[in-house]
Amino acid sequence: MSTEHGQQQPSGSRRGRGSSDKKSRKRSRRKETYSMYIYKVLKQVHPDIGISSKAMSIMNSFVNDVFERLASEAARLAQYSGRTTLTSREVQTAVRLLLPGELAKHAVSEGTKAVTKYTSSK
Repeated sequence: MSTEHGQQQPSGSRRGRGSSDKKSRKRSRRKETYSMYIYKVLKQVHPDIGISSKAMSIMNSFVNDVFERLASEAARLAQYSGRTTLTSREVQTAVRLLLPGELAKHAVSEGTKAVTKYTSSK
């Protein structure tokens, strides 16, 4: 039984690893978060305000949740039209469907601006 891919060994069997051999332990995988980007946006909007680690964790969960909702809605829209590729059109429609009123309008305009900037730099 391998310890890779989330499978754990029973705590009793250590497979010959001594208690003093701590250097050979497998490093934990780095956790990817949006905290750096959340912090940069916070400093753009309110340069004099900080954020606690608990608040950052909540913001990170929020961003992950919104991303998951948008991605699944965009994938559903692509599936309805028989496509296998997500384009900016599906993402924009997902944003219009999921975000309320003025927030959707701002998100669409910012997204359009970002896509235009990206395509012009290529």
